[in-house]
Amino acid sequence: MPLLLKGSCRCGAVGFEVESHTPVPYMLCYCSICRKQQGGGGYAINLGAVSETLKVTGKRNLGLYRAEIEDDERTRCEVSTGERQFCKKCGSALWLYDPTWPELVHPFASAVDTNLPKAPERVHIMLKYKASWVEPNIRNGDRSFDLYPEDSIADWHKKHGVWVE
Repeated sequence: MPLLLKGSCRCGAVGFEVESHTPVPYMLCYCSICRKQQGGGGYAINLGAVSETLKVTGKRNLGLYRAEIEDDERTRCEVSTGERQFCKKCGSALWLYDPTWPELVHPFASAVDTNLPKAPERVHIMLKYKASWVEPNIRNGDRSFDLYPEDSIADWHKKHGVWVE
């Protein structure tokens, strides 16, 4: 049975729960969207969960942010399909949903109140876009990528034996 993740914003106006097969907070994203929206250390950690299991309290307090993206990978500015939900009262970033992958929702580890498993390694992604002041703490055994790794969140969990059936 997937792990039930419970989360909330800082002020308690929004709460959520969602089931996850992939609850290990292993991937640190240094892109400007993650960093500026919720990554005080220069990165954010996104988990994976089953979108149809998402239950939310305090929906009236939710705000939606869709980033405009202009970078080396695009010839012109584009509006992201990713829908980042946050609390309108306290600003806490809560989860990302992208209709490109309707079966998934990505709660931010920083918003999850459930105790999460420790990662056997960390994967640093989007280092091409990290802030100049950020010095990633890449430990022995960690992997790092300028953009994305080939493994999906699900693939990584399965390879490391931490997939929750």
